[in-house]
Amino acid sequence: MRHWKPIACAMLIPAMAGCDNAPAPQAPAEKVVEQLEPAVEEAPAGPDRAAIRARAIAVFGELPEEATSESNPVTDAKITLGRMLYFDTRLSKNHDISCNSCHNLAAFGVDGKPTSPGHKGQLGSRNSPTVYNAALHIAQFWDGREPDVEAQAKGPVLNPVEMAMPGGAAVVEVIKSIPGYAPLFSAAFPDEADPITYDNIARAIGAFERRLITADRFDAFVSGQDNALSDEELAGLEEFLGAGCVTCHMGPTIGGTLFRKLGQVKPYETADTGREQVTGDEADRFVFKVPSLRNVAETGPYFHDGSIATLDEAIRLMADHQLGVTLNDDQVARIATFLDTLTGVVDPEYIAAPELPESGPDTPGPDPS
Repeated sequence: MRHWKPIACAMLIPAMAGCDNAPAPQAPAEKVVEQLEPAVEEAPAGPDRAAIRARAIAVFGELPEEATSESNPVTDAKITLGRMLYFDTRLSKNHDISCNSCHNLAAFGVDGKPTSPGHKGQLGSRNSPTVYNAALHIAQFWDGREPDVEAQAKGPVLNPVEMAMPGGAAVVEVIKSIPGYAPLFSAAFPDEADPITYDNIARAIGAFERRLITADRFDAFVSGQDNALSDEELAGLEEFLGAGCVTCHMGPTIGGTLFRKLGQVKPYETADTGREQVTGDEADRFVFKVPSLRNVAETGPYFHDGSIATLDEAIRLMADHQLGVTLNDDQVARIATFLDTLTGVVDPEYIAAPELPESGPDTPGPDPS
């Protein structure tokens, strides 16, 4: 039996100078099967695939190609601009940090660190979650303090620990001083007389992120490809469903749809004091947005503080503290085998680092202070 092998983002990205035209949305789930080696030559005679598929669809639904937004419709011009801004370090005070620094698109949207270094090497207090599929979530940040990716894009730029810009006006000043950005903003926001605004910077980045959707072998199975998952992987899916993981990890992103207290059944002890959430209510300590499990095999370390190094440990702890269930080694291995199938395919052209407009004579320089 031959197993499918997910293609890692880093292996997909060619050395490209830029993307003048935004490509079409990423391949739908039914085409994932064309990009990966089949698990089996033909549909095997093992588990009842139709019955398992029906259960999966009832819990997870189907992954869309784009996270649509009525307030920020996605256009090619916005994507082209948003991609540039996502990679542009000039949005940071010292011109050394971009969105991609902490949410590395070549590494499944993370930096692989417990918490990310920001301005002058300062460390944040929360693990940087993957940006892939994030636009489909109920809210943004671990505490859900922002409603969408457009609002989220504004936060790190002005955070003194992260990108440390002193204010939105300072960001606009930098962008306006870079001549090549003016026509790009005009194309992205054609109905505005003065389109270079902090809100539009966030809208462009948000539009780009709304197509960072990663279909995978699980989606190929859900869409009807019986040979997309092996018997072992289907056993892992059944274990995942039966253990109660779907109490929190549901919907197309297999998480990201609700909030739960860490230590819901059994108290969770950690050196992290569980800072107050945006409500300021003591009862909301350790209440976090449930992470999506898409690409989870590639996005460690885990939990809000990045303190858990391995996926197996994360599975055990979640079952224990959230469900009150003790999983044995075989159960953990089966669930991990299923979670491996959630490693998605990324369009290399879409995430390739673009050629950025050159700074102008009046562009402010780096400020390490």
